[in-house]
Amino acid sequence: MKLWKLLAATATAAVLLATPAMAQTRIALVVKSLGNGFFDAANKGAQDAAEELGDVEVIYTGPTSATAEAQIEVVNSLIAQQVDAIAISANDPDALVPVLQRAMQRGIKVVSFDSGVAPEGRQIHLNPSDIDLIGETIIKLAADYLPEGGDVAILSAASTATNQNAWIEAAKEAIPEKFPNINLVSVVYGDDDSVKSTEEARGLIAAHPDLKAIIAPTTVGVVAAAQVVTDQDLIGQINVTGLALPSEFKQFIDNGASQAVALWNPIDLGYSAVYLANALVEGEEAAPGATFSIGKVGEVTLDDTNSAAMAAPFQFDASNIEEFSKIY
Repeated sequence: MKLWKLLAATATAAVLLATPAMAQTRIALVVKSLGNGFFDAANKGAQDAAEELGDVEVIYTGPTSATAEAQIEVVNSLIAQQVDAIAISANDPDALVPVLQRAMQRGIKVVSFDSGVAPEGRQIHLNPSDIDLIGETIIKLAADYLPEGGDVAILSAASTATNQNAWIEAAKEAIPEKFPNINLVSVVYGDDDSVKSTEEARGLIAAHPDLKAIIAPTTVGVVAAAQVVTDQDLIGQINVTGLALPSEFKQFIDNGASQAVALWNPIDLGYSAVYLANALVEGEEAAPGATFSIGKVGEVTLDDTNSAAMAAPFQFDASNIEEFSKIY
């Protein structure tokens, strides 16, 4: 009998040792939509942060379509799973507020990153860069290659996307003072969907025969627009620029459809979002003026809306696109 108990205890211990322990902290990285290279890169950074922090699991998730309704379903599922924190890039700044408030009422910490949530729906927002600087940058990317000025159009993501809307407004404000020869003729929305973005790019070209540049502050839209310019043999006539992943966009720098694009490091963005979410889980308080470590990226200080910004956008052109396309 004693031998049987000893064997049973030994077997139980072996099973316990063989079963991997669950991470103490579970952080959900909720993106606008899955299958987007920008967010895949952000997830890489998020996973790096989890490994560095230790005892943290990052759950990479999001809807298949970039809508607020689909994200709400994802967040409801995460509330049911009782995750410790949610870091979200929102498809709508306001529509997500009620479900995220419900998450916070359940003790779940909420950080928005990239595309923000209204302040009442999150504790911290992390901008990838300063809004005014991004707005000025996307216009400058076009203006630098239009010495005599000309007509440009913007192909954005969703009409409700917090980040793109803020950048576009900043761009509009920068034009009269800093780029007076640039004429913004239209702003259209491709919903971060490659098919719709392609249709919108074609529509811009058809509607504006003197168009000199298409500016797309979205990694999906900029690729779609560059492909349209390539397919319609308009290289050299219409320059496509905006915010692009080097690995996805290199071919259009190489073929001349684009002269230059810019972006911050999405890997660092995902990494930093996880660091902020984990800090909240560990008890750090989000308040104006508070400074948070974001690991190897450095630190950020919250403004009066509990928002913070990372680095300035970095320009990619023929001189460096090859190097950076191997990284992200």
